[in-house]
Amino acid sequence: MKDALSDPAGDRQRDDSAISEPITPFQLEVSIRRQLPDRRHGFTLDVEFSASASRIVIQGPSGAGKSMTLRALAGLVTPDNGRVLLNQDVLFDSAAGIAKTPRERHVSYLFQDYALFPHLTVRQNVAFSLGRGLFNPARNAWREETDQWLEKMHMQAYADRYPNQLSGGQKQRVALARALASRPRLLLLDEPFAALDTDLRQHLRHEISQLQTQLQFPLILVTHDPADVAVFGDLVLHAQNGSIRKQESK
Repeated sequence: MKDALSDPAGDRQRDDSAISEPITPFQLEVSIRRQLPDRRHGFTLDVEFSASASRIVIQGPSGAGKSMTLRALAGLVTPDNGRVLLNQDVLFDSAAGIAKTPRERHVSYLFQDYALFPHLTVRQNVAFSLGRGLFNPARNAWREETDQWLEKMHMQAYADRYPNQLSGGQKQRVALARALASRPRLLLLDEPFAALDTDLRQHLRHEISQLQTQLQFPLILVTHDPADVAVFGDLVLHAQNGSIRKQESK
């Protein structure tokens, strides 16, 4: 079984410079539509935007389609029709019959609950995204590169612990290390700070901001929190009733 969102890098060569290598350029074009049935009434996701900003926030009320938009970009939800291009690579095109799998998209998704494997150690969880689909990495698999990421996230001392031995903030750091270790072309963050207390939320927001500045990976973050918008909203997409109603740039 493969982790759909911890994208193995396939045959791309890895080396010790992987952590510091910037991921550029970035251009995303999205025009998708999906009709969903509902007990009372239907819901239509009808999203269209184009972006080159490396920090994008999707903001809006609950039920606006924010998370569903991320899932469509990741390949977890298939639109009824439309097109998604990432750096001129066609991820989805209903007219052409193209629908790349999550693994083929080289996109990482950080779930709200972090989705760590409970039976794997911290090191093994991160190594999973380096393992080209290996379900249970050996405890020391890809140790050098894995430990580089754990050190980057200040989690190297916890490498041999299991997820149930970690705090919420520590779990998030491990999940982020796993997501970035695969060197994705785009990182998707679904309300990453929602379950954290105010102080920890502020601290981790700052850490991710610094990391993004250093590594230059593009990200899209879904949030209700104006503080997230202030930090990550180089481009803000305002979602309402399944559509992007307004775009704002800094």
